[in-house]
Amino acid sequence: MTGAAASLVAGLDPGRSKCGLVLADPAVGQIRQAAILPPQACLALLKSWQQVGLGQVVLGNGTGSQDWRNQLGQQRLALAVVDESGSTLAARERYWQLWPPRGWRRLLPAGLRLPPRDIDDVVAQLLIERYCGVTLQRSNQEVLRRWPLPVAPEAESV
Repeated sequence: MTGAAASLVAGLDPGRSKCGLVLADPAVGQIRQAAILPPQACLALLKSWQQVGLGQVVLGNGTGSQDWRNQLGQQRLALAVVDESGSTLAARERYWQLWPPRGWRRLLPAGLRLPPRDIDDVVAQLLIERYCGVTLQRSNQEVLRRWPLPVAPEAESV
C-alpha cells in the first residue's frame, strides 16, 4: 500500500445490535466517514473501505469484541485492540466539543447534557484518537444509518 492509502484507519465500537464505525486519516486529523450500523452492515462497510485504502482497524475491547477479532482476521486487516473503559462518558463530552450545545441545552450543566442522538460513532472516533494519539476533526455531523445505501426507485413510465 502507498503512504496515503496506508494511513486510513477505521475505528470500531462493537455492540450486539449496533456498532459505531468511523474511517479516519490520522495523518491529517480528519474523519472521512462515520456510521452507526448493525454488525453485518459494518462488516460490509469495512470491506468497501478496504477498496479505498483502509489499512488498520482499531477495535474496542467491549461487548462482542472477540467475535469481531475473528471476523476481521479473516479480512486480512491489521487489528489493534484498545481499552474501552470510560469511553461512553468520554464520548458524551467529546460530542459536545465537536458540536457545542445550542438553545436551551447551553443552559444545562455539562454533566446533565445528553446528546440528542446515539454516540457509538463518537466512541469509535475516541478509540482511534486514543490509539494514534491525535485529535480528529469532522467536517460535518452526517452519520450513515444504513449500508449499503438504499437504491433510489426508478421513475415509472406514464
